[in-house]
Amino acid sequence: MRGLTVHQPHANAILYYGKDIENRPQCMNIRGTIALHAGLQFDNHVYFPKNFKAQIVRGAIIGVVDILDCVDEYESKWFFGPFGYLLDNPRPLEKPIPCKGMLGFWSVPAKIEKEILRQLRGRVFKR
Repeated sequence: MRGLTVHQPHANAILYYGKDIENRPQCMNIRGTIALHAGLQFDNHVYFPKNFKAQIVRGAIIGVVDILDCVDEYESKWFFGPFGYLLDNPRPLEKPIPCKGMLGFWSVPAKIEKEILRQLRGRVFKR
């Protein structure tokens, strides 16, 4: 399984608030389900309510999401390019899995992938 580290609050926006695209500087041929890793850093260009940073998960895999395609234009309030991975079917984990992330796409360690699949087993999701 591949993982992708996304700064907060964007990782939460993917799982809970309908963020349907992840902007990136380059387009790679990655499709299918990936682990969504909430990075340690925050995007400081986004307004945070008081105490928000203390309550949000960082440094952990918080869910999975499907990548459908990579595009260079898209009608979404979330798209600003130059490329964007189209996202669908976000599935939050019941318990975040602490893990070190990396830049770009990376391979999730087998032990962590096993825990992700265990947490998702038996749950019904949109397809």
